[in-house]
Amino acid sequence: MSCVLLRHTQGNVLFDTGCHPDVATDPEGRLGTLAKYMRPIMPADDHVLTSLKAVGLGADDIDVVICSHLHTDHCGCNAFFKKATIFVHALEIEAANADNALDRGYIKADWDHPLKMEVFDKQMDVFGDGRLTLVPLPGHSKGTTGALVKLDNSGEFLLASDALSVRANLDQRTSPRNSLDVDQFLKSLDEIARLEASGVKIICGHDEAQWASLQKGLNAYT
Repeated sequence: MSCVLLRHTQGNVLFDTGCHPDVATDPEGRLGTLAKYMRPIMPADDHVLTSLKAVGLGADDIDVVICSHLHTDHCGCNAFFKKATIFVHALEIEAANADNALDRGYIKADWDHPLKMEVFDKQMDVFGDGRLTLVPLPGHSKGTTGALVKLDNSGEFLLASDALSVRANLDQRTSPRNSLDVDQFLKSLDEIARLEASGVKIICGHDEAQWASLQKGLNAYT
C-alpha cells in the first residue's frame, strides 16, 4: 500500500502511515490472529519512516496525518507521529472500537494512542484553501476517506486508498471480496469516476503497476 507526503504552506501532511515495522519481523506478535490471513511482504526497513528520511524529514516534521481508514496496513505507524494531528472519520473510530474490530482488520495498538485527533463525519477542507479536501468514500469500510489534492503544477489528484485498491475495480465496476458494503463501494466508484471525468488523476491504494509509474521521492509532483 502507499503512503503519500503532501507539502503545504501550513505544514507537512502524511496520507496514511502504512504497516508498523514489526510486521516484517514479528507478524504474529503485531497482527495476532490476523497474521493467518494477511502477511505483508516487505523488508524490515521498508516503512514510512525510512521513506521520509530519504527526503530529509523525520516523524516530528509531520504536522498532519490523514487516516484513510484504520485498518492495520494503513495506520500502523501512527504512534511515531507524536507532534501531528491525526484526522480520521468518526465511523472508523466506531468500527475500530466494535466487538468484532479485530476480525475486520483493526488493531488497537495501531491507532489507540494519546495523540491529538481531529474527527470528522463529512467532506472537509483541511486548511480552508481548497488545496486538500477529505472526501468520504465508504464501502471498503464504514469511514474510508480519500483526499482530493490540488497542486500548483501537476493538477488535481485523488488519493483513493482502498476506495479503489486497484485500477481494474474502476474499469470493470467490480467490488473486491473484502468490501464491507458492496453497494456503498460501487457508489463510491461512481464518485471516483465522476472526479476522473472532471480531470482529476486517481491514485489507487494498492496498485503496484500504477505505483511504479508515478513520480516519487525527490522527483515528486509539484
